[in-house]
Amino acid sequence: MDMRPLKQFLALADTLHFGRASELCHISPSTLSRTIRQLEETLDAPLFVRDNRHVALTRQGQLFQEYAREALGQWELLRHALSSQVGELAGEISIYCSVTASYSFLYDLLSDFRLRHPRIELKLHTGDPAEAMNRVLAGEEDMAITPRPRSAPGALAFKSLTRSPLVFIAPEEQVDWIPSTPDSPSAEQWRDVPMILSEAGLSREYADTWFRALGVTPTIYAQVAGHEAIVSMVGLGFGIGVVPKIVLDNSPLAERVRVLPVKPELPHYDVGLCVLNRQLKRPLIQALWDEVEER
Repeated sequence: MDMRPLKQFLALADTLHFGRASELCHISPSTLSRTIRQLEETLDAPLFVRDNRHVALTRQGQLFQEYAREALGQWELLRHALSSQVGELAGEISIYCSVTASYSFLYDLLSDFRLRHPRIELKLHTGDPAEAMNRVLAGEEDMAITPRPRSAPGALAFKSLTRSPLVFIAPEEQVDWIPSTPDSPSAEQWRDVPMILSEAGLSREYADTWFRALGVTPTIYAQVAGHEAIVSMVGLGFGIGVVPKIVLDNSPLAERVRVLPVKPELPHYDVGLCVLNRQLKRPLIQALWDEVEER
């Protein structure tokens, strides 16, 4: 059976962009368009509303998205059952993480697993860690490397990989708006400091809580998707940022910024692997989950 049309449909349903979806599937946009058109003709229903600028799922497309995910999951279970006599797992696992996590954790996480299970394909998608958990909950990814939230959804299982401090970073060069005594902060010192913060996510929640405790509404210079970009903007002298230290330690721009000894310190960032509990019934997912040692 050829399951590629379902995979191509899901890629477009997840990205809502023909160019990005075709790249993920390693096909041309015209081939992807032809696949979608053939599916719509077979089903006698429109799956997408599309024009030159926008792509959106129709109600029928949303129903078919649920079916496609379930069908691919069942297909994987069947493949496993049929191949169990040769003792090899086969199929695909998608993992979402930040760029920093991709080179901080993935090698150790996947190198031995890849040798033990050569027939399992691993699909990596990178982006803002603030989106990681929602992508797993929505079924867009099988697993994600993500910070543990203050209150984790009951549907998710989580294994910790490391803990990293959240730190305030400033440009290496001294400028007049950098607080002179960050270890004894005051509202007056921080009121007009240009801040570069994440758009959303745990680091933003902790930063907002810190400023509320100080009695200050921060002056936001920029809100950024992804911590790596915060290091870049701080290095260019645009403001002070808040990032996990693991991001700073792995940044090529680390020498252009410095950590401020701010008190009180922000809470640590607990980074780990998350998955839907029901996904652990899949042999492929369970195999990778069992490889991870909680720290």
